[in-house]
Amino acid sequence: MLIDLSSLSPAQKQQWLQHAIAPRPIALASTIDQNGQVNLSPFSFFNLFSSNPPIVIFSPARRVRDNTIKHTLENVMSVPEVVINIVDEDLVQQTSLSSCEYPKAVNEFDKAGFTMEAATYVRPPMVKESKVKLECKVLEIKALGTEGGAGNLVICEVIGMHVASEILNQEGTMIDQRKLHHVARLGGDWYCKVVPDNLFVVEKPNVKLGIGMDALPAPIRHSKWLTGNHLGQLANVDQYPTIDPSFEDHKLKQIVQYYAINPEEMDRELHCYAAQLLDEGKVKEAWQVLLFSSYQH
Repeated sequence: MLIDLSSLSPAQKQQWLQHAIAPRPIALASTIDQNGQVNLSPFSFFNLFSSNPPIVIFSPARRVRDNTIKHTLENVMSVPEVVINIVDEDLVQQTSLSSCEYPKAVNEFDKAGFTMEAATYVRPPMVKESKVKLECKVLEIKALGTEGGAGNLVICEVIGMHVASEILNQEGTMIDQRKLHHVARLGGDWYCKVVPDNLFVVEKPNVKLGIGMDALPAPIRHSKWLTGNHLGQLANVDQYPTIDPSFEDHKLKQIVQYYAINPEEMDRELHCYAAQLLDEGKVKEAWQVLLFSSYQH
């Protein structure tokens, strides 16, 4: 199905893109106007774009229905400061409530039941309940268009972070990803949450180069039982493995003994077992099983 975005209405474009480009982290942005009126609003067009200098960007888009701009955008234009409060599972319903389009004189902190907490470097208040708060100076605001749905990139430099001790690792030196249950936006009314059961590790070669898919032997590369993810794991080693004579594996012995008279079935079982090992993150062991399979050929 090919979708020609130029033929769609702004609302249709928004729906297709927001369902496809996800999950998106949520910036719960607190701002203030020149008269001291506070505003709080969430934005899922948001992310980190540089660590040195530390730059984050969020985008208060022009409203699709009537092409008006949001109070947040008005505020950062007059007072170029913002606190970006990171949204986790504990805050999601209150955050959603803060997205209601209340009149400018209404403080969304009160409506959403959040507690205002004074920031250290900027004038807008922080959300006390948020476990991570980013105090930011607004460097630039870049309009991407003038029609409804057009974004406005608010480019911010993070000048201070507040992190709750409860989400730090045991040494207290870094955030423990398993303790900060981020919430992210999908399309429509859909959200997702980051909890330990959903987390997995992908090993990346930081210095040494992976051998690459093209270096995998054809029987492995064209395996019916190994997925693209499996092949990616195998191709991430920096040197082509060799058979380890000391490698001992009970299940490998069982497969060889049971399927010795049928090489095709043994090959299938060995590849399926290698896939199981890769799913468990045991790349070295999977390579030994597959090398044994290749050796049989």
